[in-house]
Amino acid sequence: MVGSGANYTKRVTGMFIGEYQHTLDNKGRVIMPSKFREGLGSDFIMTKGLDNCLFVYSREEWSVLEQKLRALPLTNRDARAFVRFFFAGATECVLDKQGRVLIPSNLREHARLKKDVVIIGVATRIEIWSKEEWDSYNEDESLSYDSIAEKMAELGI
Repeated sequence: MVGSGANYTKRVTGMFIGEYQHTLDNKGRVIMPSKFREGLGSDFIMTKGLDNCLFVYSREEWSVLEQKLRALPLTNRDARAFVRFFFAGATECVLDKQGRVLIPSNLREHARLKKDVVIIGVATRIEIWSKEEWDSYNEDESLSYDSIAEKMAELGI
């Protein structure tokens, strides 16, 4: 049963959904949407993401990802590269009293963040995109949601 109470709150903690538009200030800070703050906690991890965006994980979700990455074979070159990509780009973040997070310059450069940003919830993580990159991604003609849906069906989704 869905409703109020502690059990409901526990089940939705860490579930990120939605799309929000914000602006970077001149110091490289952005307001984290209030709907995401509880699931993130007071401190969290931000790292380079795929598709020219940033990935943001709660400590709990980062721990899950970390265990999976640690289990990858050290002898596999692609696995080593993937682990380097995520860990070298990772930084610990804390929200200030206004709900803002400072995005380090190396991560701003990776995601091509300038002024307008889009922050989206993707189930267990948050992604931060430059508005231009997000718009371009969504306008990509090779991105056929029907074709993707067929591939997901093959994976049992």
